[in-house]
Amino acid sequence: MGRFCHVCVAFAIMLVLVETSGTRAAGPGDVASVEQGAVTIDVSKTGEPISSYVYGQFIEHLGRCIYGGIWAEMLEDRKFYYRVPAEGPIWSDHKGASVLTGSPWRVIGPKESVTMVREGSFVGEHMPQIELAGDGTGRGLFQGDLGLTKGKRYTARIVITGGAEAEPIEVSLVWGPGKGDRQTVAIKEATSDFTTARLQFKAGATTDDGRLEIVGLGKGIFRIGAVSLMPADNVNGMRADTLKLLKQLNSPVYRWPGGNFVSGYDWKDGIGERDKRPPRKNPAWTGVEHNDFGIHEFMTFCRELNSEPFIAVNTGLGTVESVRQEVEYTNGASTTAMGKLRTANGHPEPFRVKWWAVGNEMYGDWQLGHMPLEEYVKKHNKCAEAMRSVDPSIKLVAVGNQGKWSRGMLASCSDHMDLISEHLYRGEKENTEEHVAQMPNGIKERIVDAHRSYRKTIGSLAGKDIRIAMDEWNYWHRPYVSYYGELGCRYTLKDALGIAAGLHECFRNSDMIFMANYAQTVNVIGCIKTTKTAAAFSTTALPLKLYREHFGVIPVEVSDKPESLDVAAAWTRDRREITIGIVNPTDIKLELTVDLKGADLSGAGCLWQIAGPDPNVYNEPGKEPRVTIEQQPVMGAPNSLTVAPLSVSLYRATVW
Repeated sequence: MGRFCHVCVAFAIMLVLVETSGTRAAGPGDVASVEQGAVTIDVSKTGEPISSYVYGQFIEHLGRCIYGGIWAEMLEDRKFYYRVPAEGPIWSDHKGASVLTGSPWRVIGPKESVTMVREGSFVGEHMPQIELAGDGTGRGLFQGDLGLTKGKRYTARIVITGGAEAEPIEVSLVWGPGKGDRQTVAIKEATSDFTTARLQFKAGATTDDGRLEIVGLGKGIFRIGAVSLMPADNVNGMRADTLKLLKQLNSPVYRWPGGNFVSGYDWKDGIGERDKRPPRKNPAWTGVEHNDFGIHEFMTFCRELNSEPFIAVNTGLGTVESVRQEVEYTNGASTTAMGKLRTANGHPEPFRVKWWAVGNEMYGDWQLGHMPLEEYVKKHNKCAEAMRSVDPSIKLVAVGNQGKWSRGMLASCSDHMDLISEHLYRGEKENTEEHVAQMPNGIKERIVDAHRSYRKTIGSLAGKDIRIAMDEWNYWHRPYVSYYGELGCRYTLKDALGIAAGLHECFRNSDMIFMANYAQTVNVIGCIKTTKTAAAFSTTALPLKLYREHFGVIPVEVSDKPESLDVAAAWTRDRREITIGIVNPTDIKLELTVDLKGADLSGAGCLWQIAGPDPNVYNEPGKEPRVTIEQQPVMGAPNSLTVAPLSVSLYRATVW
């Protein structure tokens, strides 16, 4: 089978989806009704090549996207943003998700033995000081609810000060209630100055209720500046399991750091020594921003994934000068002021970031620094000029929003942008066909048709080709799942069907849509979900991954299709193969006759099938996936295709 598929190249990807809303879908033991249909595909009529950037992704400092999803840090509030011990609830419910609202650190010993001191704080406003008993009784702090895996190694880092009389200071990784259910390492280098101790552990059991304890047994006091605990297999600070899935997703570009987050974000908080970066309240969402994942970490992230960085700058509360400095920091020579700072932080060579988003959703009153359009166009132009003064080669994506805002931006800023952003989110509808259709319909009617009209009616666009960056798009609905963090959507196969149809609409409008960034990749409303110790593809990852791998590049004309189907087709870049994508949102099995004009097929092909036994089937991290890809060869020329009920089928065949 492997050799056959190598010779014939990909023939089919089939994603079988079942949905209960509307009419009842066939169950595992049922036989779906079968209907006949036909479609005409004229491969001699081609459109502009499909940009690979339509398979982009977007990550934001929100919920468990970065921290708890991509970043490998296991501890909450590792730099003590909150007072210890907690003065109120540690966790609170926020829209169905548990969010941190108090210190997760608990006291070992009397509560009054721990005080928060400001003077000489290592990082942030304060740090915990522990007064020791002096009789060998341990006092200190611990954090629980840690996910540990038996036999897995972990690495810890503790910044501490106290002096010799406080020794020994013992750090323990605990995986059970017994005396032997722990590994303890003594720190004997505590001095009056801050010292960073690096420790190694190996878990003796699997648990979601592990603990890290820090206990002093001597006299006097000791203070803790910062603590870190990560799996030892982390990749430059990133979770190995999440990174493995991200590599399979193979997105060509990642937008970062927001989103609403960016409009209150100071990029300088995220550079320099990681333990010294200040903890902040997340400016747009809930929880603590540790500032552990900044420009350098994002660039490492993109390098690991072989993806391009797409950085959004703060045009909300940020200043024009701050935006200019950020571009200089990333792209400026080492002789510039910001280039020298970058060099001091370990990277003398410029990062050479090409793609830049000039702000985020500045049309919305929910956005920090929101201002009227008449004022914002001036700020956009000043920021764009400042950014290009540093590096004229960069590409700028302006904030758009279909209607008055996009028209105004295009009329006043067309010389100060390369692309214009549009965002599209859709909720859930009970009826499957309606649920699926709202995604392609939204892309076409709300975004593409509007921009085609702008080109005809806005004089300043004459001779320009400013295309769309749909740099946030997805389904967004409830109920939220608590362990995916804030806004943690669980996606079923119905959502995946709509994502495939949305991609089809991007393909059909390849002359208008240059970039699309699925939001927000990991947890939140992302296509990868994680728990403390596991990561898995959500259903919406499957069409993104498979179309990225197998769909063609040069779109061709599709006509005379059944009204119920969404069909897109394309040549591969070398024009040796034809790909046909079909979304069937009904519960009816179709025998589809293909009238292919302009080419003859050899009949060589393969089939990848992803099927689910239930309309609401979903994958969960740490459990056997219920939705998987199965591959098999297909013989014979595909002039008659079997289209499964509630499915996405991507056919690929070679040409004589």
